[in-house]
Amino acid sequence: QLRLVESGGGLVQLGGSLRLSCAASSGTFENYAIGWFRQAPGKEREAVSCITPRDGKTFYTDSMKGRVTTSRDNAKRTVYLEMNSLKPEDTAVYYCAAVVSGPYNYCSSRGEEFAYWGQGTQVTVSS
Repeated sequence: QLRLVESGGGLVQLGGSLRLSCAASSGTFENYAIGWFRQAPGKEREAVSCITPRDGKTFYTDSMKGRVTTSRDNAKRTVYLEMNSLKPEDTAVYYCAAVVSGPYNYCSSRGEEFAYWGQGTQVTVSS
């Protein structure tokens, strides 16, 4: 079982940047792709990115494409989400989640496929 803990959220001004971290404890981290999701008040959860475990291949949805970069350090059991040019509409709780990647280096944007979730970290962008 994988336990995930996000950190790095906070209050930032329009146009600012933040780097979120997702630290994993227990379990075999290299077996899992890690996705980032977000949920704004009154809105549905949406996927932001996914990164595969072994080759670090990344996928981004249109929600923040071009403004985010995800990376991972397997030795530190940590995945990062670097966010730039932040807008007030990026205000949300950001979650990382893990999905079994398997031999085909699977990644996903479907939240229901992710077995383990962190508690979330709040990101607030002021105008």
